[in-house]
Amino acid sequence: MEHGDRERLIFHIDVNSAFLSWECVYRLSHDPDALDLRTIPSAVGGDASMRHGIVLAKSPLARKYGVTTGEPLAQARRKCPNLTVVPSRFDFYIKCSRRMMELLEEYTPDHEKFSIDEIFLDMTETIHLFGDPLATASQIRERIKNELGFTVNIGISSNKLLAKMASDFEKPDRCHTLFPHEVPGKMWPLPIRELFFVGSAAQKKMEALGLHTIGQLAACDLELLKAHLGRSYAVLIHQYANGVDEDPVEERDPVNKAYGNSITLSRDISDHDKACQVLLSLCETVGARLRADHVLCSNVCVELRDWEFKNQSHQMTLAEPTDSTSVLYECSCRLLKDFWDMTPLRLMGVRAGKIADDSFSQISLFDDPGLLKKKEFEKTVDKIRNKYGIDSIKRASFLQKDSIVDHAASKKKHLNRQEDMDR
Repeated sequence: MEHGDRERLIFHIDVNSAFLSWECVYRLSHDPDALDLRTIPSAVGGDASMRHGIVLAKSPLARKYGVTTGEPLAQARRKCPNLTVVPSRFDFYIKCSRRMMELLEEYTPDHEKFSIDEIFLDMTETIHLFGDPLATASQIRERIKNELGFTVNIGISSNKLLAKMASDFEKPDRCHTLFPHEVPGKMWPLPIRELFFVGSAAQKKMEALGLHTIGQLAACDLELLKAHLGRSYAVLIHQYANGVDEDPVEERDPVNKAYGNSITLSRDISDHDKACQVLLSLCETVGARLRADHVLCSNVCVELRDWEFKNQSHQMTLAEPTDSTSVLYECSCRLLKDFWDMTPLRLMGVRAGKIADDSFSQISLFDDPGLLKKKEFEKTVDKIRNKYGIDSIKRASFLQKDSIVDHAASKKKHLNRQEDMDR
């Protein structure tokens, strides 16, 4: 049977309370008699003095007290006075994630790492080697538990959206299916907030329209949604409510073949203009690195993490390869408008992919003279910053006292000048 004739089979693997689970693996591996944090009200938390004084992961018992991921530790302790809070150790968590990825690669070469604790597997071409999909998922789940020491949920479907939704069903340590024919019974009765890509701001708008379940959203008139949510986001979220998602499982560009930057914000933002200013700061860095390495990108991706630690991303393919900060910024703002529902953000990122050597670029007879002037201007700015320091020249919009970001986010990633890194 040709690949095109096969129904896709996608697994979504999601680590249960990842940071807390991995913290337990660390502690128990060093002391088998150590207290298992998963058996008491506990949480992994960040440093309050560094804007990370929040709950990064919580135990099932902490969840029963109402403790939620992303809330301030002080608030969590008010809900649960006997909450045990331990600091994070990200180096070890990354090792746990890598070990899981290595195990999963035994099942298919077609995978996509969605985050440190989530991965999609396209099992379409390899499931015949293992047997029944649900039995195979159960085998993977048991292997991770027995060999690596932590539990996962696995969602199974014919597309990424439904597989991810399925993995969020009853937890922990479970496998669930959500195929298209199961959507009316399993997904449509769920509250609208449970649908992937629905943030708190979009939820309020839809509930004001009388939409409280995913099924009601699926049946809603699309033109009405466009009028209240914006055209692109309305189309996307209406498709999701109906279980439609054609996004392929494909690994992101390797680190050395992609250029990106992200920043955790000093305060949550829900203002469009401020969000665009952050994108400009990120694009300054990404564009400068592209030009420094004499490469062009053909793909731009904007990545967001909201105040509840939910991740979203959206990408677009460019008509022409570019290294221009201005072009990256314009595309990033367009993407942001398309998929951000104004839910407060705590992290933003811009990534340039599909990298090629700029020596293969051809100048079109129809190139915009204004754009060519901008590119020459950007190269001149790069030279000044490379000689006199990144802070030697800034855009006027970053001179305001209340600017939420510096003019070049994460200077260590900018032009790699040692004197700037040492500051």
